[in-house]
Amino acid sequence: MGIFLVGATACGGSQNSTGGDGTGRITIGLVTKTETNPFFVAMRKAAADAAQKSDAELIALSGKFDGDNEGQVAAVESLIARDVQGILITPSNTTGILGAIAEARRQGILVIALDTATDPADAADATYATDNFKAGRLQGAYVRAVLADRAPQLFMLDGTEGSTVSRHRHDGFLSGFGIKENSPAIRGQAITNGDRNRAQTAMENLLQRTNDVNSVYTINEPVADGAYTALAARGLTRQVTIGSIDGGCDGVRDVRAGKYAATVMQFPVRMAEQGVAAVTDFARNGKKPSGFTDTGTELITDKPVRGLASKNTDWGLQRCWG
Repeated sequence: MGIFLVGATACGGSQNSTGGDGTGRITIGLVTKTETNPFFVAMRKAAADAAQKSDAELIALSGKFDGDNEGQVAAVESLIARDVQGILITPSNTTGILGAIAEARRQGILVIALDTATDPADAADATYATDNFKAGRLQGAYVRAVLADRAPQLFMLDGTEGSTVSRHRHDGFLSGFGIKENSPAIRGQAITNGDRNRAQTAMENLLQRTNDVNSVYTINEPVADGAYTALAARGLTRQVTIGSIDGGCDGVRDVRAGKYAATVMQFPVRMAEQGVAAVTDFARNGKKPSGFTDTGTELITDKPVRGLASKNTDWGLQRCWG
């Protein structure tokens, strides 16, 4: 379990996990899926910066890998013991974390899901995240448009089992691509846990079965990079259109370089900043957020298609993260 702490001491007094007393030091916990994925690195930095500006302390913890529910449960339990006022969490397992979240809320701690909604969503007080179905749908619609009149032959590289993000992006892609789950156009699928190396291995395994592929769905940009590497080793990149989701600076540069055709940018900095603001407002004023807040998406490509709004990589490089 990774630990990162940044603090700014506010006015004196004992720490209290119940919002609205208006006094004391505000301490915020952040629990990400991993501490190495650039998306979560950007989120952690943004949360730390926002906490300092709000005169609060941030304690940032993480799982060891995407899917490490036990590590995240331990992180939440640690934050409860430290009497934080709020916990921001990107749950790896959207049901496995529910018990720990329920205990935090029982003790008066505000819990906000970032990036990934819990299942059910109201297990957390509020969610600040990408509309992941929309992000997947944008990717799917773009990739399908690029294929034009070619019959689709699709590989799907998914994220983590039990993750609402993985499910929503997958389902959104199929919706945008215009096919059903059992379509014969899907030539192969694999779970990657959002990891580049696993994605490369998964793509290599799929290509051992067939080279008849012209389109690839990827859960995120590290997975897209792994897929591209495997395709390049077989000289297949020119026949395959890869789409992705993230909007990290490396990913936007990869779109510019032609490694993949498009990425759907999301905004982890917004998630972190809005989450920190909500916890500090709760701690100082007792105001509790609720429901889902969409933090935005933008399709990034240098090869726009008719009917889909997009931004080019110049725009993307000015607003990317990581």
